[in-house]
Amino acid sequence: MTGHDSLVLRVAGRPVGRYVIRPELPVRLSPRPCLHPVTTLAGTAVTEFSPADHHHHLGVGVAVPDVEGHNFWGGRTYVRDRGPTELDNHGAQRHTAFQLRDPDGFVEELRWVAAGTELLRERRTVAATGLTEAAWALDFTFSLTNVTPDPLTIGSPATNGRPGAAYGGFFWRARKESAAPRVFTADREGEREVHGARADWLALTGDTWSLVFAGATDRTRRDPWFVRTEEYPGVGSSLAYDERPAIAPGDTLVRRIVTVVADGRLGPDDAATLVRKAVSP
Repeated sequence: MTGHDSLVLRVAGRPVGRYVIRPELPVRLSPRPCLHPVTTLAGTAVTEFSPADHHHHLGVGVAVPDVEGHNFWGGRTYVRDRGPTELDNHGAQRHTAFQLRDPDGFVEELRWVAAGTELLRERRTVAATGLTEAAWALDFTFSLTNVTPDPLTIGSPATNGRPGAAYGGFFWRARKESAAPRVFTADREGEREVHGARADWLALTGDTWSLVFAGATDRTRRDPWFVRTEEYPGVGSSLAYDERPAIAPGDTLVRRIVTVVADGRLGPDDAATLVRKAVSP
């Protein structure tokens, strides 16, 4: 992976993530700043960038397949009654400036541009915090402001006619291993049970690592989880699950996800304990 500029996130001086500010990518992949690799404190990578199964999956970031018809997810666009279709409708997220840039985090301004027009302006706040000797937390907030004179609606393949495919928003493409990861919440387990559920937190565990995702605001917790484990390992928080949310001119949509990144395979009790520590004020 190449990029003109990047920064390294650290926890107590230890590198845990690289943020690629201007990735050099084809237009079809909807270029956007992203985190990759993200690692545990022991150094295990828990993200993938442009894997063979989905070239447009770019580590950790914000990706939306339909902003008023423009594709900020990458790849094909799901068209009602036609299915996945190659369209010349890809947008890009462009870094504008850092309001704050420290070893453990940053505040960034971005422009979401498609067809030569700026649609959204984003403020992205990312922070890395140590929790234990074997776990740290990635705190990721994005605020999308409509800078056009008209309402902007956000869609997904699900709202466009493909059941179960409500991806779009915060998305983490996880490490792919020989066996599918385990996925569970406090009271559910397995992709079929967890996908589309609303839960305060959701855990994904691999051979030697665990990720625990938590909505950190009341509004974020109302978004269902998008989960894949069998086809590929990925977790997202769905902005457009069964309807298209609209952002009025000048209004802002805000979501905040905190992810615990841990060495070892956590169980439900340990996952819940670490989430409480990570999300508490």
